[in-house]
Amino acid sequence: MTDLFETIRRVLVPIHKEGYPFILIGIVLTVLAGYFSQFFGWIFLILTLWVCYFFRDPERVTPVADGLVVSPADGRVNLIAKVLPPPELDLPPVPMTRISVFMNVFDCHVNRVPVTGRIGQIHYTPGLFLNAELDKASEDNERNGLVIETTHRGEPLRVGVVQIAGLVARRIVGFVSAGDSLQVGERFGLIRFGSRVDVYLPEGTRVLVGLGQKAVAGETVLADLGSGPERQFRRI
Repeated sequence: MTDLFETIRRVLVPIHKEGYPFILIGIVLTVLAGYFSQFFGWIFLILTLWVCYFFRDPERVTPVADGLVVSPADGRVNLIAKVLPPPELDLPPVPMTRISVFMNVFDCHVNRVPVTGRIGQIHYTPGLFLNAELDKASEDNERNGLVIETTHRGEPLRVGVVQIAGLVARRIVGFVSAGDSLQVGERFGLIRFGSRVDVYLPEGTRVLVGLGQKAVAGETVLADLGSGPERQFRRI
């Protein structure tokens, strides 16, 4: 019996508290719609179950080692490039490695810190709601940027993380403040309903993921701050 309860506990993924108001609204609408129409009652029930699924917040097993950069988001790695960081992050105006993870509406949207460190600054920028898969979304869309002050082999480094609202997303929620110290894999925010997270890494970073690869927040290693050959990938 204990094994059965443990199996059920593992299947029932926790729901983040940010989802509670939306779930409550869904339940009320389901009851009201079901009172007048069984068909629409089922429709709202399905939508309510999807909202529960969207706001899931599962535990993650995070690899911990000096220099490892883990994914801040669940989704697909859709952009890897060397670009200038957003000016609002106040990072050095030199090209940095940017890895972008796109989250569709079926991905878990709780975001996690990619490296251990201190939140040096947070900067919110209003903007558009273009498709978050587009490269120009990094400059034009509403976004919330963080700078994490970390170290590698005793040397201080700064890593940028930017939450970008997407075509459907209309709310970026932050859980941290400037000055907070966080461990890699800890939760730092959430974006509601489809979006993207960019990570800006300093020169010498070794990329360990490929375009199109599925990333899991807090678990998938995106890069190593140390130098060395990058991994090669092929589609099968």
